[in-house]
Amino acid sequence: MPIFRILAVGVLMLGTLAGNPAQARDYRYTDAHLHYVDFFQESEGVDALIQAMDAAGVDHAMISGVPVAKQWHENEPKRPRYYAGDDGGAYWFSATDVLVADAIASMPAEQRRRFHPFLSGFNPNDKNADAHIRRMLELYPGFWQGIGEVFTRHDDLTALIHGEPPRANSEAMHRVYALAAEYDLPVLVHSNITSQRERNPLYLAEMEEPLRNHPRVRFIWAHAGTSMEIHRHQTQLPFLLPTLRRLLTAYPNLYIDLSWTLREPYLLDSEGKPDPDWVALVEDFPERFMLGSDVVGQFGSIGKYMRGFEPFLDALPETVARGVARDNFLAILPSAEWRSAPQGEADLVDQGNTSGGSAQ
Repeated sequence: MPIFRILAVGVLMLGTLAGNPAQARDYRYTDAHLHYVDFFQESEGVDALIQAMDAAGVDHAMISGVPVAKQWHENEPKRPRYYAGDDGGAYWFSATDVLVADAIASMPAEQRRRFHPFLSGFNPNDKNADAHIRRMLELYPGFWQGIGEVFTRHDDLTALIHGEPPRANSEAMHRVYALAAEYDLPVLVHSNITSQRERNPLYLAEMEEPLRNHPRVRFIWAHAGTSMEIHRHQTQLPFLLPTLRRLLTAYPNLYIDLSWTLREPYLLDSEGKPDPDWVALVEDFPERFMLGSDVVGQFGSIGKYMRGFEPFLDALPETVARGVARDNFLAILPSAEWRSAPQGEADLVDQGNTSGGSAQ
């Protein structure tokens, strides 16, 4: 890294640590990765979600369901609390999108505009998936603003889902990407870059192939291919940062969701200080990163997750930080009005009512 960049990052860090008022920033957020329901398709509800967003300074949120439902198996005496709670399987659950649509329809009109619904309830191994997505787009015209989170390589959940392990580069998903390009929809994909024990980018090709073959699709890579389970076994992936730099350089349609599994140990070190190499990466691709809480059905921790990025944001130039915190996600939504609105004014755009009960 150039010496001037190291010095600039150091000055920012020292100003923050010293409590210099000139460095104090009050961020507004867009949560680019939020699940309205959990793995049992249950939720705290609309009121709790809006209250949590207001308390956390979150102006907008991508909102999706969870594409699978965890089974309470006949042989399990206690209902599991999470998908990894026991050996019971999980199954693809298309009604999750109906739950999201119904939740937004129940909101006051002035609140609906804050939410950007993504379709997720389909099996990425099923070549009928694109036909199902098209039906949902036609059933709720003008309502859906993206596709995902698509579950492909996803730790132990992959093994628990009934059927073959899904891949981001399956023939079924290539059909979905073609549909996304047709409707100008961004796609949020969870595709682990490696397994829990392989110390190499074992599954990278499964993500890179769609990036290369579908240049009109804006891909959001959830957690940049990382996960809590990978970190539990490997702590940190030394190849991650150079791989991301190469991909971001090669594919202008790639965007990175900086959800909580990237915050530590990548963006912040063990003492909570920003990593200068990651600061440099975001500075070099300032419009390609966004923040997400990745909460599932319970919303009280949104503020903790979003504000947890503030030491890293403070190490960035202010305009870059505000883009990462709030505006970068809004800029890749399908509406031309959102993409062309001046920074900080996207929330003023009135996109009108739709038959899905949303004023997006």
